[in-house]
Amino acid sequence: MSPNSLLDLPGMADALARTEAELRTVVESDEPFLTEVARHLIDAGGKRVRPALTVTAAQVLNSEPSPATPDVIRGGVAVELVHQGSLYHDDVMDAAETRRTVQSVNARWGNLEAILAGDYLLARASEIAADLGPEVAGLLASTIASLCEGQVRELRHAFDVNRSEEAYLTSITGKTASLLATAARIGAIVADHPRDVVDSLTSFGHYYGMAFQVVDDLLDVVATDEWLGKPAGNDLVEGTYTLPVIRALVGPSGDELRALLGGPIDAATRNRARDMVQSDEAINSTRATAVGFLDQAQGSLEALPANPAVSTMQATCDLLLERLDGAF
Repeated sequence: MSPNSLLDLPGMADALARTEAELRTVVESDEPFLTEVARHLIDAGGKRVRPALTVTAAQVLNSEPSPATPDVIRGGVAVELVHQGSLYHDDVMDAAETRRTVQSVNARWGNLEAILAGDYLLARASEIAADLGPEVAGLLASTIASLCEGQVRELRHAFDVNRSEEAYLTSITGKTASLLATAARIGAIVADHPRDVVDSLTSFGHYYGMAFQVVDDLLDVVATDEWLGKPAGNDLVEGTYTLPVIRALVGPSGDELRALLGGPIDAATRNRARDMVQSDEAINSTRATAVGFLDQAQGSLEALPANPAVSTMQATCDLLLERLDGAF
C-alpha cells in the first residue's frame, strides 16, 4: 500500500477547494487584463503542496482533523502566491514556453507582462501576510529574499564545472527549502502552536524541501522524458549542474564529463553526459543524501503526538522516496 500524501489528509479536499477560491479572489484587480494574467497559472491548476503543508501543520496537535480556519487558508494562499510569482519570474529567466501544460505567461503575453504580474502576486501575498500579523509578514518578506538569493546563487554558477556541493546546497536552501519551511511555520504560527512545535514544523519543512529538490534534480538525470512529462536532462542544457553531476565530475569519468560540459550543448552531448552520470556512483550517493534529508524531516516530528496530521507528514516523506525509486 502506497503511503499517503498531504492531499490525502481527511478534510484536505475541502481546504484546498477553499484555497482555490481564495486564490482567485485575492488576485482580482481593477484592471481586468492584470486579473487575467495573474490567474493564468492559478487556473492551470497544480498540486498545491505548499498550502497543503500549511493546513497540515496547523492540525498537528489535533487528535482528529478539523476544518481549517480562515486564517490558515489565507496563510496557505499567501505562500502559494509567492510560489506562483516566482514561477512567473523563473519562466522569464528561462525563456520557458510552457508551464503546467499551458502556454507560459511570458510566451503568451510577453516578458514585461509576466514580470509585472509576478510582482503583483508577491504584493498580494505580502498584503495577506500583513493581515495575519507582524511575525507572518516579516517571515514572508525574508522568505522572498531567500528565494531571490537562492536563484542568484544558481545563476552565478551557470555552466560552472567547479560548482561545489556547498554552493549547490546553499542555493537549494534558498530557492526551494525556504518556502516549504515557511509554509509549515505559517500554519503553526496561525494555529498558535507552542514555540517548540513551531520550530519542529519549520525544521520538517526545511528538510523535506531539501529532499524534494535533491530528488527533483536526480530525476532530471535518471528518468525518461515520458516519465517526467518534460525533456529529461534539461538542467545540463541550461548549465545547472546539480548534486549528481557535481559528484560525477569528481568521479572516475570526471575528466571526460568535464570536457563535455562547461558551455551550451546539443542533444547528443546532453544524452552522453546523462549516460556518464547515470553510470557513476554519484546516483546512489545522491539518493542517500535525499534519504538523509527525509530522515531528518521525519525526525523533526518525533516529539509530536501520534495523529492523522503527523502521520500524513511522515508518510509524505516515504512517498517522495517511492516516486524517486519508481523512475529507476
